[in-house]
Amino acid sequence: MGKGRPSLRSITLWGDGAGAATVLVVAKLNQIIAVEKGIKSKAHQDLSTAQHGLQKPALLAGISRTYQPKDEEGEQLPPESTRVQVKAEDVLRETAATLTRLFDVTATKDWANCTARADVKVDGRVLVAEVPVSYLLFLEKQLVDLTAFVRRLPVLDASESWAQDPSTDAWKTEPVRTLRTKKVPRNHVKAEATDKHPAQVEVYYEDVPVGYWTTVKFSGALPARRVNELLARLEKVQQAVKFAREEANGSDVVDQRVGDAVFGYLFG
Repeated sequence: MGKGRPSLRSITLWGDGAGAATVLVVAKLNQIIAVEKGIKSKAHQDLSTAQHGLQKPALLAGISRTYQPKDEEGEQLPPESTRVQVKAEDVLRETAATLTRLFDVTATKDWANCTARADVKVDGRVLVAEVPVSYLLFLEKQLVDLTAFVRRLPVLDASESWAQDPSTDAWKTEPVRTLRTKKVPRNHVKAEATDKHPAQVEVYYEDVPVGYWTTVKFSGALPARRVNELLARLEKVQQAVKFAREEANGSDVVDQRVGDAVFGYLFG
């Protein structure tokens, strides 16, 4: 809220059946928000009750009748009557009173939301200045989604040693040299040839070194340290936004009265 604006210290909410007024001391936006939820719930309940009563024709109907015999010796019967239990005009007045409370409190909250602002501060520095409440709520949700996104970022394999490679703008490992072998067939003479039998030869394969592989692994993932830094920053901003929202919601409010004007026209 702007400085120097009047601060209303109470909002009068009309009582229920007995008609006694209930005064709730509400000076801050967060108090209005807390009050609004209960009033909205009660308004919904009262409207449902009113609509339910109007759907019963018997409650809207009344009758009065008396009996007169044709002659003095005729049977005398007592009069009969049924009173009207629900009057539509009464329901309209009660509905207007119920919704006027809701309209006024919601208007007070929405008017205050237009001017209630606070700075988002991180480490003593103003990150975003004079942020309205609606945008602070938007930021809170976005930061929750961003945190979930960062937690799913790919992380470099901790079993490898990684270094940044400027030529590829990626991470790479140290070269690892491995031996390449090739299977070469060999003959093993199990029995020499004789005049009666040929030689018994068994073929087997031997791994013979033929060269070397030099392997360098590359990755576009992030070091765990980087991910942890991002999460720490997100947490700081999340806390700053929550603090700012609480500060903005602590702004003074000016009571708005719109319900009487609306329902004075609608049901008047």
